Amino acid sequence: MPLRSRRTRWPEWTGWAAASWSLAYAALGLYWWRGGAGFPFGAANDPAAAGLSLLEHARPESAGPVFLIAGLCGAALAAALTRTRKRGWISGLLTAAGCVVAATLALLIPDYRPLLATVRLPVLLAGAPFGWPEQVRLSQFAELYLPWPVVNQILFVIGGLLWAATALAHRRRVRAACESCGRDGHRTGWTTPAAAARWGRWAVAVAVVVPLGYCLTRWAWALGIPLGVSREGLDRQAAETPGIWLAGAMLATMGAGGALLTIGLVRPWGEVYPRWIPHLRGRRVRPRTAIIPATAVAMLVFSAGLVYLRRYALGHIDLTADTWGLWVPEFFWPLWGVALAAATLAYYLRRRGACATCGRE
Repeated sequence: MPLRSRRTRWPEWTGWAAASWSLAYAALGLYWWRGGAGFPFGAANDPAAAGLSLLEHARPESAGPVFLIAGLCGAALAAALTRTRKRGWISGLLTAAGCVVAATLALLIPDYRPLLATVRLPVLLAGAPFGWPEQVRLSQFAELYLPWPVVNQILFVIGGLLWAATALAHRRRVRAACESCGRDGHRTGWTTPAAAARWGRWAVAVAVVVPLGYCLTRWAWALGIPLGVSREGLDRQAAETPGIWLAGAMLATMGAGGALLTIGLVRPWGEVYPRWIPHLRGRRVRPRTAIIPATAVAMLVFSAGLVYLRRYALGHIDLTADTWGLWVPEFFWPLWGVALAAATLAYYLRRRGACATCGRE
C-alpha cells in the first residue's frame, strides 16, 4: 500500500476530533451554567445578534445545561460513528444523526457575520493605505467584525466540518469503500469525470447568475440609481454614512469577482494557471487551491441567506416597492451556496485522480 500522507489519513482522526470538540463545548456549557464569563449567545452577551441568531434569546443558566448534555451525547455519537463498522439500520441512524449535527453547527447556528468579516477584510486592506473607509480602520477589524460571539460561530463551523467528515468516513467504512476517496470498485454514473463535467456546468451557471442580482443593486446605488429602494432613502443613507454605497459597490465587485472565479471550475484556466499570472503561468492548479475557498464561501453564503429568509418568515422584513432591493437578492443566497457547493464537488470529482490510499481511479 502506498505511503499515506497526513491529509489522506483524515478518516482516522476526524471522529476523535469531533468527539473532542463536543467534550470541549460540554465543559464550556458546565462553566457557563455555573456562572462563568464569556457566554456568546443571547441579547445580554451578543446584542448584535438581535433578529439574526437562532440563539438570540439563550441564557447561560438555561442553555448551559443544554450544551453540557448535547456535548456529552455528541462525544458518544462521534465515538459510535468512528467504531461502528457493520452496515444496517443502526448505521443509517448514526449517519443521519451525524449529518444533522454537522448541518446544525455549520449552517444553521451561524448568521451572516462570519461572511461579513470575510468580505470586509480585503476591503479594509485595500483601503488602508488611502485612509478609506474613514469610519473604520484596519486596526479596528477584530473589534468590529471578529468579537468573541462571531469567533465562536467560526468555531461552530469548524466543528460542523469535523462532524461532516466523521459522518462521511463512517458511511464509507460501513460500505467497505475506501475511507479516503469513497470508491468501492463500482463506477457510479454521476461521479465519473464525464458526468461531473456535464452537471457541474449547470451548477456553475447558477452559482454565477445568482450573486449578480446583489451586485447590480449595489452598483446602481453607488451610481445614484435607486434600484429597489426609494430616492429619499438612498440620499438619506448616503448623507448619514458617507461612502456607504461605495463600500457596497466594492463588496459587490468582490462578489462579481467570485462569480468570475467560479467559472474557472469548468474552464481550463481553473486547472492550469493562465499566461498572464506571473511565476505561476503554465503550472497546474492544485485542486485544494480552488476547493477550500469555494467550499468556505458556499457555506457562509448559505448560512447568511438562511438568516434573511428566517427574518422574512418571522415578519421582520417588510417588502415593498421601495425596499425589495435591500432583501430580495439575499433571499437567493442559499441557492447560490448549494450551486457553488455542487460546482465545487463536480470540480473535485473531475480532478481527484487516483487515490493515494487505495489506488483506484
